[in-house]
Amino acid sequence: MLHKKLKNTMASLKPEAISNERKITLQPLIDYIQSKVTSNKNANLNFICTHNSRRSHLSQVWAQAAAHFYQLKNIYCYSGGTEATALFPMAAKTLEQAGFEIVTLLEGKNPVYSIKYAENTPPIIGFSKTFDHPFNPKNEFAAVMTCSHADANCPFIHGAEKRIPVKYDDPKEFDNTPQQAEKYQERSNQIAAEMLYVFSKISQLKKIGNS
Repeated sequence: MLHKKLKNTMASLKPEAISNERKITLQPLIDYIQSKVTSNKNANLNFICTHNSRRSHLSQVWAQAAAHFYQLKNIYCYSGGTEATALFPMAAKTLEQAGFEIVTLLEGKNPVYSIKYAENTPPIIGFSKTFDHPFNPKNEFAAVMTCSHADANCPFIHGAEKRIPVKYDDPKEFDNTPQQAEKYQERSNQIAAEMLYVFSKISQLKKIGNS
């Protein structure tokens, strides 16, 4: 069962308000996941950004929670960067405020977090890493590119069977400004709504196929 606060946050979002332009951008991701669900295979999604510090983590965490919300099995979400830095504290705080249960497992320059979205599910282990880190899948995954820089500067993702650009504006631009918390929440909510939209489409198609 989803954490109550997280469920309330999800209920406050409006996936139906996503623009047609964004729906077109998200369609290849829907198609990829649907192809895996239809063939009863694991859908491995590796969300990739330059530093694996903000957008890629937000995308990974919200995607995994959305898949759980729609009771979709065998969806495994990961994240990585073209370089490793650290999961930015404001990104972790924003997820916590949305209702995720976050515990710091290891302090340091690159902290490791336990991120739970439901009472009886294993936590997501959040820390910054490169996309080809041993923690991530080696093959049979979709590389979901969440930033323009990584997409442009990493033309080849070894092992990926599909490359899907789903780019988001970087909330880092508002670090150390009065708008920081607001902009991180805005980006988190956008990503959350879009991941809910993506997995709601998979859920609907799955029901149609089983009827």
